[in-house]
Amino acid sequence: MKFYRPIVILVTVAMFMLTSCESSTNSPEKGIITHTVFFKLKHPKGSEAEKEFLAQAVALKSINTVMNMTQVTEIGQKNDFDLGLTMQFKNQADYDTYSNHPDHVEFVKNVWDKEVVDFMEIDYIVE
Repeated sequence: MKFYRPIVILVTVAMFMLTSCESSTNSPEKGIITHTVFFKLKHPKGSEAEKEFLAQAVALKSINTVMNMTQVTEIGQKNDFDLGLTMQFKNQADYDTYSNHPDHVEFVKNVWDKEVVDFMEIDYIVE
């Protein structure tokens, strides 16, 4: 697992850098912050507990500073992560508002910390 972590980070950063090239008509605006987290749950894949976790995680998109949220499923075999979430924020202040929002803080304390066994977080800004 430790050997693959640097590879996962490099591939993830490269993927998002390529998808944010200025030549793309769907590129996010410069300065947009993308918050990405890949993780492995203690629950079996496809279980009701996994579905409930994801429903609670995706509900965080209702926090008004979240511009966009996507839930993804890992298909590669170069890491031990199963799932991921990607969110976008207009600026650092909006990201900080999300991070400190009571709904997010409660989710992390009462759900994330109890059900996630491993994760990797990458936050970056569109240049």
